[in-house]
Amino acid sequence: MLLHSRFDPVEIRKERSVIKEEIAMYLDEPQHQVQELLNATMWPDQPLGRPITGTPESLDRISRPTLLAYLRQNYSRTNTVIVAAGNIHHETVKSGCARIVRRLQLASPAQHSPVVISQSQPAIALHTKQTEQAQIALGIRTCSRHDDRRYALRLLNVILGENMSSRLFQSIREELGLAYSIYSTPSHYHDTGDFAVYAGLDEANIVKALRLVMRELKTLGEKPVSKAELQRAREYVIGHINLAQENTESQMNWAGEQLLGYGEIFTAAKVKDRLSRVTTPK
Repeated sequence: MLLHSRFDPVEIRKERSVIKEEIAMYLDEPQHQVQELLNATMWPDQPLGRPITGTPESLDRISRPTLLAYLRQNYSRTNTVIVAAGNIHHETVKSGCARIVRRLQLASPAQHSPVVISQSQPAIALHTKQTEQAQIALGIRTCSRHDDRRYALRLLNVILGENMSSRLFQSIREELGLAYSIYSTPSHYHDTGDFAVYAGLDEANIVKALRLVMRELKTLGEKPVSKAELQRAREYVIGHINLAQENTESQMNWAGEQLLGYGEIFTAAKVKDRLSRVTTPK
């Protein structure tokens, strides 16, 4: 039996209209739009650079046979992970899910499209729109989610721009008042990753703010962070991990994401141990 096999053209038309409204809503949010623009610039003409919601044109091309073919290929036993957390027992969950799993189709495991990197020089994309402030995004390609350097990058992000104590927030917003918001964030994929800095600011402050961002990035590359700053970042990340473990929904999401992304579950203790091994150069 195929799940949702009773899609009909009326349902599809209704949902298509709803998604188009969502796309229009996102395009009205400059902060979201600049993120999409950065993705398209860093990963041109490939899945990583395309919006998850699609485009009005791509939505119009989706038909009932297309949806059913996608379901048969991807909603299968080989692509399904069932995760549960709380006051439960493994065998109880396993027996309870057996009937549901038998209803899923058999199909080949899902395959990702390998990333293509052909950029040889800096790339800039500009979208002009009448808004009260400008949104800028600076992206750098980094390591995949399978690279052990991701632990160091996680701590580096805290130091650079993840919270209100970070270097970017303190220098660009608090000390100089050049931006309304500024933060950095890493993203890790199967075979690549990126590190991005975002800022919302007045148009007149763009050049100065970008220079300061580049200065902070250069400083990180040339001068090791202090042991005290690194330890504060480590305690911040570990604190967030500990808080997440107090919630069963977070525990469930943790296990599911680990299984889907790595094929195994990295326990919180193991992740904290890997974070503890990150040191500053001697």
